[in-house]
Amino acid sequence: MRSPARRALLKAVAITTVSAVAPVKFAAPIRDARAAAPDYAAPAETFFTPAERAFIEAAIARIIPTDELGPGAKDAGVATFIDRQLAGPYGRAETWYMQGPWRTGVDEQGYQIKLTPAQLYRAAIRDVDAAVRRQHANRTFAELDAGDQDAVLTALEKRHLDLPNAPADTFFSMLVQNTVEGFLADPLYGGNRDFAGWKLIGFPGPRYNYVAEIEQFGKRYEMPYVSIAGNDTGVPRG
Repeated sequence: MRSPARRALLKAVAITTVSAVAPVKFAAPIRDARAAAPDYAAPAETFFTPAERAFIEAAIARIIPTDELGPGAKDAGVATFIDRQLAGPYGRAETWYMQGPWRTGVDEQGYQIKLTPAQLYRAAIRDVDAAVRRQHANRTFAELDAGDQDAVLTALEKRHLDLPNAPADTFFSMLVQNTVEGFLADPLYGGNRDFAGWKLIGFPGPRYNYVAEIEQFGKRYEMPYVSIAGNDTGVPRG
């Protein structure tokens, strides 16, 4: 994916919601944000099995790849963000209306299937890997080269890959949206490692105020990046 396309993807998904997919609703505010800051040394698997995590890491690496602009989604820890979200209320669709009837609707009607996000991910990953094994000499999606992975993701987006247990395009839309959310969310939630997403778009983080900088037009902002938890890298914005 070329850099202009990468910037356009992040801008488009950050501003507008992917149709038919409900965005992540982050956890309620916490009393001690620093205590809840992500520990990257801790085991990453909360929801995903090792095979599912391999699929996700391969897929998000194609959606937002590492390039000359900086780390991509995989290097920014987005798989951890998605893993934690699926293990929590979002994955269980706790705040969604999930009763029937489940009929085929239009995009404007929003999420229309009976699977929770966690169930959708699990079913779709299993179905995609099964289809890939049939077409690519028993290799999984994560074992394909980048070109073949792109072809599979395009087939999901265009509904050219029939999945028996999950709607391919709904899964693809959710995966793209969750990838961008994880790339741009506060590092507190597990993604945006070392502020990779914020460095790309030029957002220094939620400091308690910017009063001293409000009228400093054109002056470089030199303070280090900071998260809600207050844990910054100590590295200026350069």
